[in-house]
Amino acid sequence: MAFDIAVKRVYEPPAKADGQRVLVDRIWPRGVSKKDAELALWLKEIGPTDALRKWFGHEPERWAEFQKRYRAELDVNKEAVAQLRDLLREGKVTLLYGAHDEVHNNAVALAAYLEAQANC
Repeated sequence: MAFDIAVKRVYEPPAKADGQRVLVDRIWPRGVSKKDAELALWLKEIGPTDALRKWFGHEPERWAEFQKRYRAELDVNKEAVAQLRDLLREGKVTLLYGAHDEVHNNAVALAAYLEAQANC
């Protein structure tokens, strides 16, 4: 079963097409109020650990290794992953992140992980 997943910076305005909006960062993004974020859920437990996040540092050359390490964290983070899958079974979910890099961030890696798991 394929999931309807989108990825978007939390700083972009909410849209009806977003479906359920889920922030997947462990740290609340600066300058965004909880009201303005219009979240269905802040699932901070699904974000990469502080150690992994700091190691990655959004360095594109570390992207492949970051994805590998983050997938390993997700494999043992069954409760948070299950919670997100439950939302995805209800319809579209937009994974929100605060990073500047729109290509190399945990939400992109998480979306790829969920899509791969859905196709297994």
